[in-house]
Amino acid sequence: MQRSVRLFAATAAASLLAIGAAAAAVLGSGTAQAATTGGVKFAYFTQWGIYQNGYYPQTLDRSGNADKIDFIVYAFENIDPVNQQCFERTSAASQDENNPNAGDNAGDQFADYLKSYPPDISVDGVGDVFNQPIAGNFNQLKKLKAKHPNLKILVSVGGWTYSKYFSDAAATDASRKALVSSCIDMFIKGNLPAVNGRGGPGSGAGIFDGVDIDWEYPAAAGHTGNHFTAADKQNYTLLLAEFRRQLDALGGGKKWLTAAVPAGQDKISHIETNKVGQFLDFANIMTYDMHGGWEPTGPTNYQSPLFNVANDPMAPIPPGNGKYTVDSAVKAWINGASDYGIPGGFPASKATVGFPLYLRGWAGVPDGGKHGVYQPATGPSQGHTLSGNVPGVAFYKELTGLVDNPSFTFTDPFTKGGYYYNGNEWWTGETAASIKAKADYLHCNGLAGSMMYSLEADNNALASQILNATSGGASTCTTPTGTTTTGPGSPSASVSRSASSSPSRSMSSPPTSGGSCSAPAWNAGTAYVGGQQVSYLGHTWTAKWWTQGDIPGNNSQGVWTDNGACGGGQTGGTGTCAGLFAWNSGTAYTGGQSVMFNGHKWTAKWWTQGDTPGNNSQDVWTDNGAC
Repeated sequence: MQRSVRLFAATAAASLLAIGAAAAAVLGSGTAQAATTGGVKFAYFTQWGIYQNGYYPQTLDRSGNADKIDFIVYAFENIDPVNQQCFERTSAASQDENNPNAGDNAGDQFADYLKSYPPDISVDGVGDVFNQPIAGNFNQLKKLKAKHPNLKILVSVGGWTYSKYFSDAAATDASRKALVSSCIDMFIKGNLPAVNGRGGPGSGAGIFDGVDIDWEYPAAAGHTGNHFTAADKQNYTLLLAEFRRQLDALGGGKKWLTAAVPAGQDKISHIETNKVGQFLDFANIMTYDMHGGWEPTGPTNYQSPLFNVANDPMAPIPPGNGKYTVDSAVKAWINGASDYGIPGGFPASKATVGFPLYLRGWAGVPDGGKHGVYQPATGPSQGHTLSGNVPGVAFYKELTGLVDNPSFTFTDPFTKGGYYYNGNEWWTGETAASIKAKADYLHCNGLAGSMMYSLEADNNALASQILNATSGGASTCTTPTGTTTTGPGSPSASVSRSASSSPSRSMSSPPTSGGSCSAPAWNAGTAYVGGQQVSYLGHTWTAKWWTQGDIPGNNSQGVWTDNGACGGGQTGGTGTCAGLFAWNSGTAYTGGQSVMFNGHKWTAKWWTQGDTPGNNSQDVWTDNGAC
């Protein structure tokens, strides 16, 4: 992508369109696809959003979204230019895109833990006092977690402006170890630098549950002046491995490792997509910023199109013939793209789709009989104050009168790209219909869930829709042309699913239920979303919301509902069938999962439900022989 937005730096411190059935290209190359429900929900909370936008942790609390979001990603922390380690400092970043040193030595220590919050904007209504070890956003996030114990908070390192020195920090084993240990020491162990009576050893402990890496981009250009070399491709993998190793070594509960990753084939090609999944808990694919004001005279185009169409005026991305879409990004990560040398292999169950809460726009756009789609422009739209006065960019909440006017609101029926057009300005971003289409897509393709960037840009109009759509499900799954998928996918819409593509169903896990349970056995290492069922100690349990590691019947959050003793299905058998569940027509299986049926062991080739082993036209089951 052209850029991942850091829309406004902390200078203050130093119409629902009906689209019918779900519009989602089924990745599985097998049987008719039934949609999953639920999904993990990520949202970025920016360090600087507390200034002009007045978006505080309290805002998140009062919106009601703190109970709906699974992971808050706090953005961003920087890397020191000299020692290539995490640091804290109060120094504003330059907003000049042409400044090669825009992020050097920049940071907002003041916002992080020095700023005093008065009672009226504090999460618990209690203001900060002079002798607290920490104040600022960190202390408010700590209070937010105390009030919403299911919420996980990650600290993000990098971003568009702060990615310059990742290449240097990842270059050697010693430099990787130094960066990782410095970030963990400062933000996970909480050993914040002492200044003005704040900080000190352990002062920030217990706030962050893990680390998010937003390197833009390994082995490819990002912001002007960023360092990058061909060696970044392997070093990126090694850096993630080092983060995983040191986080796991901490003990004391799960520590999460996620990454914001590119959506353009030209950037994905510089990542070992088949290797990084073993270290990451989730990859948030930045499926936005595909077009914008850096194309000043147009033609106008969608910043987050779900699918490609033949008349898209974008020039193909060399060396292949692809263009930027959500679908192409997801397929590249999961299945690969041979014309770009992308191997794929990233688990679908760990990949999220990005939703922007801001818009990108052009001015002087003629209708052209197409409501301004793919039309020339006189230049980027005028910038807006809360989003930093950047031409061609506006927060959703800044476009009142446009985004809330049904006559100006459109969603393309083929690309599912959302846009707003008033006869002069053409803005592209999410609409109610585009949100529904994207959510259907992630549910139909077994993806992990959604990611939003970033919370201060919205008045909760979009965020609430995205969260609800992610928590819901798609009743049917269709191809990009709108045809319901009832058989093997066409070559243009088909990608082989990963064996681990379901967010939570792991039939190959050793059964812990015993008895006659037909639901998958609960597994401490598997992530489950609301509505999914497991078996444990002879009972069937249903998750109320996203969970991992919470033992059914024995966790303080009460995340599991006990549906009672199991009543169907059998486990057992001998030989290769030992411990397997009996095939059940009502159970959804993913590729690689095995069952027992008529005295034989059967393994699913792809996602399936209701297809009888040995007796279905799609030949979805492989007969592994008699038990």
